[in-house]
Amino acid sequence: MAPRTRTLSRFVLAPATAVAALIGFAAAPAQAAIWSSSDQWGNYTTSDGYILYNNIWGSGAGSQSIWANSSSNWGVRADHPNTGGIKSYPNAKKVVNKSITSLQSLTSTYNVTVPSSGAYNTSYDIWDSDYDYEVMLWVNYNGAVGPLGTSQGNVTLGGHTWTVYKGDNGANQVFSFLRTSDSSAGTVNILPILKWIKDTKGWWGNETIGDVQFGYEVTSSAGGLDFTTNGFGVSSS
Repeated sequence: MAPRTRTLSRFVLAPATAVAALIGFAAAPAQAAIWSSSDQWGNYTTSDGYILYNNIWGSGAGSQSIWANSSSNWGVRADHPNTGGIKSYPNAKKVVNKSITSLQSLTSTYNVTVPSSGAYNTSYDIWDSDYDYEVMLWVNYNGAVGPLGTSQGNVTLGGHTWTVYKGDNGANQVFSFLRTSDSSAGTVNILPILKWIKDTKGWWGNETIGDVQFGYEVTSSAGGLDFTTNGFGVSSS
């Protein structure tokens, strides 16, 4: 994961070379979408309060277009070169704004169609409200990608078994959970994961959970690859 300043949703100003690479954008999908954008930081707020971001933040990026019909039906066509380093994290975000101990439940469902080539992960990116801590939940991944930090072993939480990694990118602590078996659809019970970090490991305190993001962390997708979200939602109480 490339170093970045502590900013919202990986909104990092890309170097000039990366910005220049964004001149030729990928085409929008064949289906008519109610919103689409090829802008580097293109964003859209849905009627049910989710925010979608194109979010091309890494250096050496190529072109990328995002489209959406709703928070649960959106996708991306990305054409990033076969080089190392994360190029983008197009995502849908829901703001929770509740402390861990005040949450009674926090769950999410997802259903995606992802390519069989390229290098990427499909992941949740969960932040505390101060952006001091980042929790990544990788539900599937492909190609030459890997998490930040060192392995802490396996744990079964939230209905799935994960390999856990703990690291620091210089701006915030990062806890990454990689599913031991890839999944393109399912439900994740997020709250037990957050409580395990707090109560079992003591890696953070009673943090206020801010953003729950879900999307595609793309390293390479040369020639243009499609990532489609067929279903997504976050529920909290």
